[in-house]
Amino acid sequence: MALSTRLTSSLRPALAALHWAAPRQCRGLSTQGTEPSLNLGGIFPPLTTPFSPTQEVDYSQLEGNLRRYAGIPFRGLVVLGSNGEYPYLAPRERVEVVSCVRRALPRDRLLLAGSGCESTQATVELTVSMAEAGADVALVVTPCYYRGAMTTAALVHHYTEVGDASPIPVVLYSVPANTGLDLPMEAVITLAQHPNIIGIKDSGGDITRMGLMVHKTRQEDFQVLAGSASFLLASYAVGASGGVCALANVLGDPLCQLDHLCRKGQWQEARDLQHRLIEPNVAVTRRFGIPGLKKAMEWFGYYGGPCRAPLAPLSPAQVEELRSTFSANGWL
Repeated sequence: MALSTRLTSSLRPALAALHWAAPRQCRGLSTQGTEPSLNLGGIFPPLTTPFSPTQEVDYSQLEGNLRRYAGIPFRGLVVLGSNGEYPYLAPRERVEVVSCVRRALPRDRLLLAGSGCESTQATVELTVSMAEAGADVALVVTPCYYRGAMTTAALVHHYTEVGDASPIPVVLYSVPANTGLDLPMEAVITLAQHPNIIGIKDSGGDITRMGLMVHKTRQEDFQVLAGSASFLLASYAVGASGGVCALANVLGDPLCQLDHLCRKGQWQEARDLQHRLIEPNVAVTRRFGIPGLKKAMEWFGYYGGPCRAPLAPLSPAQVEELRSTFSANGWL
């Protein structure tokens, strides 16, 4: 057994005790039943990672974006998700990015950090590192390289080990467009019973599945987050708590307004706003991906910059098509 894993195992009880005993009001906590829980209700932008022209992480530009995001009523930020080009960052860079964001982020905003790796051991070690760097919650994507072997039993074992070892709460992350793997409903229901697994970000877009997850976990301290702005209103209608939406990097205020309208039950206004967000969201996700998202950020005063290779920049024709999508919906 690796030294870091032995240390993690031996420190696990102490870390868990410190986590639950720590002062909690600074992190926006609410109480459900007899156990304290993190309130994940609201909008979280999954931050892009700024790179310099030489494709190094540009921490000054990251800090500049964070200053602008501070004026938007986000519940918190997600770092090192799919839109953060997480697979392209070295382990050292991942920890440094989280540390940078933690220093700049007000304490009443939550910091969710991606820590999912292909092996359980590596995921546990990175999750501990993310906690040490200041993350409030670990966002753990499904391992998928050997997806044929990722049965419900295997995934339950993986996430249980991570949940047991993590000094911070864990949110499951199912993103089948990238992994080719939907976290099985049976696994979600089982894992929702774990005291340190507090929710799921589901990016699949199956509203029936999301509603069933909310229904089947209603007795647990467990929250469902929509993984896309395109189906945010529908997710709220079936009981989702919040959204982790790529488009929030660009249109943060409108997405927070949509969140507000849904919570107030102003469904007609919410529907009108939702309709205007669907095409831009599709454009910066499925259609043009991260290069499109970063290009759109520049039009709204943020630093987008280049992606890391092999992600390629948009062609001039694609840029024009992207701009037309935002303009046709009244955003430019």
